[in-house]
Amino acid sequence: MNMRNPWPVLSVTTGLAIGLLSGCGTQQGGTGSTGSSIVMGMSDDVLATDPASGYDPGSWLLFNNVFQSLLSFPKGGTEPQPEAAEECSFTGAGTTVYSCTLRSGLKFSNGDALTSEDVKFSFDRILKINDAAGPAIMFPMLDKVETPDARTVVFRLKYADATFPSKIASGAGSIVDHRQYADNGLRKDDVAVGSGPYKLDSFGRDEAVFSVNENYRGTAKAKNSGVTLKFFHGDQTALKTALENNEIDIAYRGLAADDIADIENDTSTGKGVNVVEGSSAEVQHLVLNTDDPVAGKLSVRRAIAYLLDRQALVDEVYQDTATPLYSVVPAGIAGHNTAFFDTYGAGPSQAEAEAALRADGITEKVKLTLWSTPSRYGPSTDREFKAIAEQLNAGGLFEATVRSVPFDQYEKDIAKGRYGVYVKGWVPDYPDPDNFTAPFFGEGNVLGNNYTNSTITGELIPETAAASSRSSTEAAYGELQDLVADELPLIPLWQAKQYAVVRDNVYGLEYCLDASTVFRFWEISKD
Repeated sequence: MNMRNPWPVLSVTTGLAIGLLSGCGTQQGGTGSTGSSIVMGMSDDVLATDPASGYDPGSWLLFNNVFQSLLSFPKGGTEPQPEAAEECSFTGAGTTVYSCTLRSGLKFSNGDALTSEDVKFSFDRILKINDAAGPAIMFPMLDKVETPDARTVVFRLKYADATFPSKIASGAGSIVDHRQYADNGLRKDDVAVGSGPYKLDSFGRDEAVFSVNENYRGTAKAKNSGVTLKFFHGDQTALKTALENNEIDIAYRGLAADDIADIENDTSTGKGVNVVEGSSAEVQHLVLNTDDPVAGKLSVRRAIAYLLDRQALVDEVYQDTATPLYSVVPAGIAGHNTAFFDTYGAGPSQAEAEAALRADGITEKVKLTLWSTPSRYGPSTDREFKAIAEQLNAGGLFEATVRSVPFDQYEKDIAKGRYGVYVKGWVPDYPDPDNFTAPFFGEGNVLGNNYTNSTITGELIPETAAASSRSSTEAAYGELQDLVADELPLIPLWQAKQYAVVRDNVYGLEYCLDASTVFRFWEISKD
């Protein structure tokens, strides 16, 4: 997803299906659950209830449960399967025409029929509104949507994009009721009308209440009768206290690394809570501005790469709730390699760093400011960057300091090119290597670091995007990762593990924490 807030691998499948056939899950007429209701606490806020706007983890959690997409990611999988659609496939010779046939009898939670008209309306609306905080940025390839009949949708693309099924399987593919949403503006009333497994009963500053949608027809089967989501607005202490006081059943996204480690290491009996660990493709990078007077020097960037000790960062700052990352495509995603480890080692190497600087005639200490913003990428970010500064300064080659600023100012300053070295985090929109490369190194990349490489933008990204067999792209993605390691527009730092802390009578969280980043309310049950 965009550069959003800051998840063992359960099961992942590689390769993207060109023909997606029916039968991948049981079709349900309503979810039919009589289980207990669940109370979950989260430090993130839900920034939007309208899918044309939300592009953050909290909002997509809501979208993935309240709205249907034509396709969805099955638990533990990275290959999209039919959801609101009965079947989908690319048609013709290439990957520029994509057709879907809807399930019969689809309805929104208010009883309105869901037809191809709603699908077309939803995609046209996203592009027309083009909200700066929305997912329109994911669909530059979409030319037009056609509806030959009430159950058929045809997407015509401007250029080949074999990842299109994964994109529409994400929260960006949420289908809204055309009778309930304006085509030229966002809803402002915090009401959401979708056809997903749950319906949104109420939404306020401190909580959202969901109940099972009896009109739902799809692959999910709810194991509870509803979910109340409580927002803790970044207050980690309050979230932990609520769990300890039995006020919530689940704490998700927001407990401090130290708290998770304390809970995991607590051998006392009767504590009543368990840590559930899942896989994640969330990553964090040290971004280097190639136009900066200091960081713009390749020798400086190489010296930084040689001096970084990722293992120390994840041990000391993140208490092993993350793993060192040595390339831009994370582990568990097709095409992953270890380009940075192969080039710079596990680090640190004082001798190699010094040699890189001296070869460029740099003999004085390199003065460098590392820019951080804790509110967006987690409260440990400042501490992490202070640890990085200490690593750079330890051998006397750098004089690095850390500055931390509020996120709004941070983004404005990056846009103006004021920072040489800064942090960016990334939660993927969809589990394909394209989502870890094209946004960072394609045209108009989201990093704001002035980096361009014609081989990447002119050859590797178009080539990989057009490849219908995703396994065939591994060599090209390997070349791309090697180029990034050589030219250093960024340095990967870590890949997160995904955690939830649950009371010991709550089950199913392992099906909510995987590389797809889809949190599935319907998989959770409670004794």
